[in-house]
Amino acid sequence: MLDRLDHALRARPELPAVLTATRTGATRTAATRGELAELADAFASALYARGLRAGDTVAVAVRPGPRALAVLLALWRLGLRGAVLDPGAGPDVLRARLASARPALVLADAAAQAVAGWARPLARRAAGLELPELAGLGAPVATVGRRLPGCAPALDLRAARGGVPSRFTGDGDADAVIVFTSGTTSRPRAVVHTRASLTAGMETVSALFSPAPGEAAAATADPVLGGTFFVLVPALVRGAPVALPARSPRVLARQLARLAPRDTYLTPPQLRDALRAGARFRGRVWTGSAPASTELLWRVRESGADEAWGVYALTELFPAAAVESREKAAHEGPGDLVGAPLPGVRAESGAAGELLLTGPAARHRYLGEDPDPWVRTGDRAHLDGAGRIVLEGRSKDMVLRRAENIYPGLYEPSLHVPGVELALLVGVPADAGGRHGCGYGDERLVAVVQPCHGAVEPALRSALAGPLRRMGTAAPDALLFARIPLSGRSRKPDRAATAALAAHRLGSGSGARSGPGLWSGSRTAGSRSGSRSARSGAPRP
Repeated sequence: MLDRLDHALRARPELPAVLTATRTGATRTAATRGELAELADAFASALYARGLRAGDTVAVAVRPGPRALAVLLALWRLGLRGAVLDPGAGPDVLRARLASARPALVLADAAAQAVAGWARPLARRAAGLELPELAGLGAPVATVGRRLPGCAPALDLRAARGGVPSRFTGDGDADAVIVFTSGTTSRPRAVVHTRASLTAGMETVSALFSPAPGEAAAATADPVLGGTFFVLVPALVRGAPVALPARSPRVLARQLARLAPRDTYLTPPQLRDALRAGARFRGRVWTGSAPASTELLWRVRESGADEAWGVYALTELFPAAAVESREKAAHEGPGDLVGAPLPGVRAESGAAGELLLTGPAARHRYLGEDPDPWVRTGDRAHLDGAGRIVLEGRSKDMVLRRAENIYPGLYEPSLHVPGVELALLVGVPADAGGRHGCGYGDERLVAVVQPCHGAVEPALRSALAGPLRRMGTAAPDALLFARIPLSGRSRKPDRAATAALAAHRLGSGSGARSGPGLWSGSRTAGSRSGSRSARSGAPRP
């Protein structure tokens, strides 16, 4: 697909490719299709002139946008392997990750280098970002884009283009990208995708996002809103310009109003922020990278979308399944319905109910490990009678209470009643704030609920009473209203930080209701989100 993208960009060079938004939400062309192709050519020539050849690894710390996409195209053309850097991982983790990837070159824009240099204290305080000194990573550093004082030398975009390969002539088994997901500083874990698996994932996304019959012509002209490569590439191949989502929720809401995209891809945190800012949607809205509740998808449709889709995807296999809001809302029983496996994806249940996935888009291996066709997701799940995947929670998130294994993912979907923005079940030490009827269990189970803006806690307690009773022996020992911490690139709910927050609140005796009076009573002390009113009623199908 990346080869097709290169051809498509050159076929209509005058058309806009990547769009951004002004503060008023007005559309601005960041790069035309021809400019993208020209930049990719310049990057490829510069990298080739530096002696980089097929199979070499290049670490990339470049913000999403035209330059990052052009870098990807250049790496693809030369058969280079890209290792994606995440500034939010912290300096020690990044050093360990890069030591395992052993890049021949680090490409970084001025912002990444500032975070690693003179702006490090500011970035750490403002956004929790910290990069190690890039010059000390054991590989040369080159600046992509505008070079500021203190930055490494820029790539030579005037390098001779003679002799540069027009395309990689190897096979699909060659490595294409390394994405670090987890692991300790002593043993970083990294997903390695080949050219074949990366292409298969993009083809699946292209089929998933394909316009309905009769809409193909309009869909080609209509912009798509989204910032990931898996959105950018398929959309540009079919001829649609892609608008990068504004970072400010208020500007994003204005951008949606002016752009009126037919297809929108935002992460759940972006959706929640946009909804709080009064955003209105149109057409189809897709979300993934973090759990998407039935309530969130319903709120998106209530705000104008024709369809709201949750995409189940992993770094190891993107995408794996998808479900529309109506189908998700109709699901009865415990667990979180994430949809039928997408074409080419096979799902099976492994030891202890762990979900196993395989297919053409599955990663080839983890760096430093042997190839394995099956992805062990770490999610407990089962397939229902229709062959759809129903998640039961992360295996590692299990809470042990009174010798009973409780998997939060079985019950968390039922806590997302109207007025609840996020909800997690976490385990805390049994002596945090007293046992409150826990007997001699290892952990207490705490429901941590983040209300929507404008929701009041007494109304939420009433709405939650039924779902909590239906949890039976898995009912939590305490209910806490609080803002749930987020982490990582996709701003997923941070369970460890949420558990620590719950333990602190319980230990201090504030912010939670426990014991017999858990399901009723007045507004909980310590909440920051409640105010005037809460929606009532079940999500509409």
